[in-house]
Amino acid sequence: MAYYGKKILVFLLSVLVLSIVVFYVARLAPGDPLVSYYGERTEKMSPKEREWALKKLGLNEPIHVQYIKWLGQAFHGNFGISFKYKQDVLKVIRGRIVNTLLLGGIGFLFIFAGSLLLGIFCAWKEDRWSDRILCKIGTISSCIPEFWLSIVLILIFAVTIRILPSSGAYSTGKAEDVGDRIWHLIMPLTIVTLEHLWYYAYMIRNKILEEVREDYVLLAKSKGVAKREILFKHCLRNVMPAYLSIMAIAVPHVLGGTYVVESVFSYPGIGALSYESARYHDYNLLMLLCIMSGILVIFCNMLSQIINEHIDPRMKAHEVTEISEVTRL
Repeated sequence: MAYYGKKILVFLLSVLVLSIVVFYVARLAPGDPLVSYYGERTEKMSPKEREWALKKLGLNEPIHVQYIKWLGQAFHGNFGISFKYKQDVLKVIRGRIVNTLLLGGIGFLFIFAGSLLLGIFCAWKEDRWSDRILCKIGTISSCIPEFWLSIVLILIFAVTIRILPSSGAYSTGKAEDVGDRIWHLIMPLTIVTLEHLWYYAYMIRNKILEEVREDYVLLAKSKGVAKREILFKHCLRNVMPAYLSIMAIAVPHVLGGTYVVESVFSYPGIGALSYESARYHDYNLLMLLCIMSGILVIFCNMLSQIINEHIDPRMKAHEVTEISEVTRL
């Protein structure tokens, strides 16, 4: 109980600190939030009208007072309205989150299914020409910036050849058309997958090769056990816990890449929405998006830590001992 109690406490404190930092940084950043709500009318406002507008949006009080009020409302499920969209922020996010889950979720599956197969193949063909070629191609592809590769694909397939759409999640009036959605996903999904595939494939390759050099593998080889059986029955099984840990850590990494791709392809997801909220000083929307992303990142990191501690019980035992000592003090 002490072990999991500490995890929950750390999680809650991390989210609280994140909310404070984002709240203060957003409001102290240069820019006028009234422009997001009132548009060009802001320039023609008199000082009295401006004061009334700030009071209406709750921006006329000190920042710490604004934060306390926001936190109190957030505990009741009220995160305010979007300045830009003039509606509840939950409603705005609800309309975009499905698109991000499609792009990020399918991309995540492609990345880790592909990286596992690629890592196994490269470990099997270690130091052969196929392994060397894949290593070089993978290293080059992982070094190419996402935004640059996205622009290249748009120029080739959307502008020159004109076989794929350059932006959006679906064509006008075809939100329920699965085929149209898949057609719009091809280029963004390709970028998300290519940018992360080799990074994790290389990690898996190295993990397998470390396992191959263990003493029990040498003993199995001396007994005449086939290489295929050693790799798939023993080495791969021992690597899987570390593979699951890598997957947990990778969620924020893949999510960040998805946000960049959404902005380049004007894909209506959480990433593009985050960019808009920061650009237009849409404080309430920005807060909720940052909190959601932060919760995901913190949770995945803690999940990865828990997996590692189950893999190596000594880590968990050491932490429980520290908690017990602190409790006695």
